[in-house]
Amino acid sequence: MIFEIKQQHLCFLRVSIVLAGFLALSSARAEEIVGQVQDALGHPISGADIRILGEDGHLGGATKTNESGGFSVGKLNSGIWMVEVKKTSFQDGADRISIVSGKNSKALITLLPVEVLALEATSHAASAPRNSVSVDSGSSDYRMTDRDIQNLPYGENTPINEVLLQAPGVVNDSWGQIHVRGDHANVQYRINDFIMPQSITTFGQDLDTRFAQSIDLMAGALPAEYGVHTAGVVEINTKTAIENGGSISLFGGSNNTLLPSLQYGGSDGDLSYYFSGSYLTNNMGIGNPTSSVTPYHDNSEQSKGFAYLSYRLDPDTKISLMSGVYSGHFQIPNQPGLASGDAAGITNPYYNLANASPNNPYAQSISNFPASLQNYNSLSVNDQQTEQNHYVVLGLQKSVSDDLDYQISYFNNYSETHYIPDVNGNLAFNAMASDVLKSSTMNGVQEDTRYQLNDQHTVRVGFVGSLEDVTTNNTSTVFGLDPITGGITTSAYNIVDDQTKNGNVQLGVYAQDQWKLSNQVTMNYGARYDYFNAYVSGAQVSPRIGLVYQPTNQTTYHIGYARYFTPPPTELVSNTTQSLFVNTTGAIPGQNSSVKPESDNYYDVGWSHQYTESFTQGIDAFYKQSFNTLDEGQFGPAMILTPYNYAQGKIYGVEWTNNYSKGNVSAYLNVADNVSMAKDIVSSQYLFDQATLQYAANNWVNVDHEQALTVSSGGSYMLNGTKLNATMIFGSGLRDGFANTGTLPSYTVFNVGAFRTVNFDPTLGPVELRFLANNVLDRVYEIRDGSGIGVYAPVYGARRQFFAGITKHF
Repeated sequence: MIFEIKQQHLCFLRVSIVLAGFLALSSARAEEIVGQVQDALGHPISGADIRILGEDGHLGGATKTNESGGFSVGKLNSGIWMVEVKKTSFQDGADRISIVSGKNSKALITLLPVEVLALEATSHAASAPRNSVSVDSGSSDYRMTDRDIQNLPYGENTPINEVLLQAPGVVNDSWGQIHVRGDHANVQYRINDFIMPQSITTFGQDLDTRFAQSIDLMAGALPAEYGVHTAGVVEINTKTAIENGGSISLFGGSNNTLLPSLQYGGSDGDLSYYFSGSYLTNNMGIGNPTSSVTPYHDNSEQSKGFAYLSYRLDPDTKISLMSGVYSGHFQIPNQPGLASGDAAGITNPYYNLANASPNNPYAQSISNFPASLQNYNSLSVNDQQTEQNHYVVLGLQKSVSDDLDYQISYFNNYSETHYIPDVNGNLAFNAMASDVLKSSTMNGVQEDTRYQLNDQHTVRVGFVGSLEDVTTNNTSTVFGLDPITGGITTSAYNIVDDQTKNGNVQLGVYAQDQWKLSNQVTMNYGARYDYFNAYVSGAQVSPRIGLVYQPTNQTTYHIGYARYFTPPPTELVSNTTQSLFVNTTGAIPGQNSSVKPESDNYYDVGWSHQYTESFTQGIDAFYKQSFNTLDEGQFGPAMILTPYNYAQGKIYGVEWTNNYSKGNVSAYLNVADNVSMAKDIVSSQYLFDQATLQYAANNWVNVDHEQALTVSSGGSYMLNGTKLNATMIFGSGLRDGFANTGTLPSYTVFNVGAFRTVNFDPTLGPVELRFLANNVLDRVYEIRDGSGIGVYAPVYGARRQFFAGITKHF
């Protein structure tokens, strides 16, 4: 957090506000209110918001407390005034003050910290549980506030993918990938309602959690305003109630982890600003391909920065600027003891093509490697990958009237992934080496308008459009190959295959109506039109409808239908590319049908109930029928994913959520059961061997990222000023084996932690200390074993790790 709370224990906070009215010459004279905000120990509290309201609700004045906790508001007439005090992470306080000429007025306001907000019936924590249904959209909404993030063992150092793993139906995969409700990826990110362009990075988590006031994951039958990426919508609301101040933090521990970070924010009149930055280095940047404690050749360096500026042009108009930068450098981890050269048994690419014929004249393996590539030490391979992502969003938000408001934004994004191979190492183990750089530059505009026709109807319309330029540079080092014998016939040489596709267009337009049929029933219906034109083109009209029924304030039912449309990720493996590699070790023979957009019918039904102010429970069931089902896989040593389609797919499952928060205790439990299947590979067929193609053409295939049972749970407890916390993730295992017919073993991972604020030195002041143990039981578990459709390398989860951190607020 970016503000300072000068206290030794997170307990009841007493804020004493002393208001003194200056003597007036007459009752008509304007008065000044001065005050002091402090805690129960007498320490001043800076950055508290003070507002003075008249009996009719008009604003008499507003300010913030200074470093000494003091404030003053002038030009107030005698009469009754309401003094409001707001401080992030504390319950609001208020008192009625009578300003009488010639007399002093005093008020004593006691605030409760957020740790006990659940006790209050009027608190936001009680009225908006962590697991809920959005009445506006009818979709499931799982919210994690900055307090929830702080209560995780890693706190604000938690990568955003691991924050999302605490939500129901989110499955963990290698390289930090996540899957929501059985989809491969297809997740949309928004910041303050503005769409974030999709990056092409693979490993890094380019969005940070430090700037988040809350993170919502919405899933299900979404309304028409959400398009393209619809497996889940991650809405990040930034810290906009910004006090003047910041924090500096140092975090580190196992695997040579070092993570310094800085954040600072403040307000100056109508201008608010916030900045955050971090630098991470460790020796476990991607994922361990072995079960060892320390992987081989897995160092990484990752830098992140985020800036948010907002300026209020008038009471109803605000402009904002958001900008983020990410840069990552990764070593690709090595596996010990791999066979090289002739002994590696590298498959002759023409052999699989010939499997369809009863007579197979082709040799199964590539042979005749140079002597220098025989008995090559796999631990000496030096493959690396760099990633970059830079984005800027400039937005205008305007409230024309109580019934009409709109927002419009311009966004720009540059994203780049560069795989840099160890050429000799790749030749020894793969018979080819590809230096691949993919980059994307995107510019776009988003607009959303809300108009409340009357008490029953609220209409929303909008559009988003973008232009993208994509470049793929591929320099492959290969050998000449006799396709019949499988023997290498030439020395290694380079093939350059550079592709550029500029002016890729994507457009989405929507209209929807939120119709309040009664006090208990709300319907959201509408439609959107999506169009894209890139390597392939497509368009679709997608109707949406959702119905929410609230028989009581505690119980909510919802049911919905959505038609979805998802263009394929940017890619190009053309027939020209295939012809370049004929009769080489990099040959890619086989059919190469174009990747197609996916269309879906999505059905969702659910229920949630708030049994008490402290406990909420929900259940949600969903079914998705897809056509040209999109999936992605790694088909070679380059850590870059390639898309392909199944002709049809189906996903169905159920999620059960529980959330409890009362006093010093908070806890949650999410259980998700999921089936995700597809049939008949109909694009990029050259990526697969003939046996897999034939099996998938005649059988339903469990997709490689399916996990039948997923459980996430956690909790925190305040004990004598120390916050104890823990999380647990259970996974029944992803798919493996031929055509994904097998399942990896299940696993359970426990993380535990503790943090508290202490005051070692009066000069230094309070600091926050944090300690945690990751995988505290030191379970060995395998996320991937290197088999399955589109799976190239094994990946194990991290063994037991210990970390500690210190944070100073200023």
